[in-house]
Amino acid sequence: MRLTRRSLIAATAGLAAAPALTTTPTLAQAPQFTFRLQHFLPAQSNQHRDWFLPWAEKINKESGGRIKIEVYPSMQLGGRPPQLFDQARDGVVDIVWTLAGNTPGRFPRLEVFELPFVSAGLGEQTSRAVWEYYEKYSKNELKDVKVLAVFCHGKGNIYSKDRTIKSPGDVKGLKIRVPSRPINDEMQLMGAIPQAIPAPGVPEALAKGVVDGVVMPYEIVPALKLDELTNNVSVFEGNRSLYTIVFLFAMNKAKYDALPDDLKKVIDNNSGGDFSRGLGKWFDDWDKLGIAAVEKAKMKVTPIGGADLEGWKASSKPVLDAWVEGRTKAGDNGAELLKSAQDLMTKYAPYAPFRTISRGRGGKAAPDFPVKIDQRAG
Repeated sequence: MRLTRRSLIAATAGLAAAPALTTTPTLAQAPQFTFRLQHFLPAQSNQHRDWFLPWAEKINKESGGRIKIEVYPSMQLGGRPPQLFDQARDGVVDIVWTLAGNTPGRFPRLEVFELPFVSAGLGEQTSRAVWEYYEKYSKNELKDVKVLAVFCHGKGNIYSKDRTIKSPGDVKGLKIRVPSRPINDEMQLMGAIPQAIPAPGVPEALAKGVVDGVVMPYEIVPALKLDELTNNVSVFEGNRSLYTIVFLFAMNKAKYDALPDDLKKVIDNNSGGDFSRGLGKWFDDWDKLGIAAVEKAKMKVTPIGGADLEGWKASSKPVLDAWVEGRTKAGDNGAELLKSAQDLMTKYAPYAPFRTISRGRGGKAAPDFPVKIDQRAG
């Protein structure tokens, strides 16, 4: 099922009443403020088509045409993905979508949700938790920008070209693309050779054999052609994910502050906690498109559960211990921060969102989602 702009916008509480974005609205006047939004994924990605373009059009309409947002995919305005946050902070561009993990150590408190088996298997649940945590512990980390959203994607998987990965020892000697410092450390502990490659570079890295596999969620499969470039996907069972990434949607603070109050309200109405939760929900829906691509390609789906899952969790414990120790040395109470994140995940994600069944090569992954796409309105 193809997700439409209308269904995705309706899935977000703050956008639930939005009309269909299929026609160009009649605008009261020419734009008074033009903002450039830059992100790292291609124009054919779900995010560009179903999030950024409708979001920009909605703000344009609600501002009576006084705000225009130009959207630039694939880093068209220059720079590299790890530079996106600084581009927004410094006014090189006006709005960015980026990964907190692109700059290891830059957002150390938020990193707790990127630790192994802390986050939930659904983006909506983890996004609820990460926003609440951000408001209590991490506002100072993002004080230099206007925060539009802090959220997460769903369950993280391992995609490999040749080797089936089930137990921690199966990654030994493999070159694995990793998304963040905690997963880099975990893979290194297990004998893998981690490679820090931004998402846009993944297809080339796989095609040229620079990496043997990648750690990524389902939603990115179509955009990066993982269904064509890998043969296996290993999916972690249970109510916690191998990892997630904390996403940041941020605006240059001076540009926001320069807006009159009524236009600030337009931005505020299309950002914040409910918006972050809605974005997490969108990523859950996009996961289903990735699952469909995996099934169509007849990839081998390997569930990791039971003793194998416990082995992964045990092997990951030194990463959590090191994070707690590091935050404590930096002046925080590392144990308290970790427990707070875990308690929030228990609050918002007490159940297991996925069950994956493998029938071998050509088999079918059977995800057990709590609700269907057509029931996820608001």
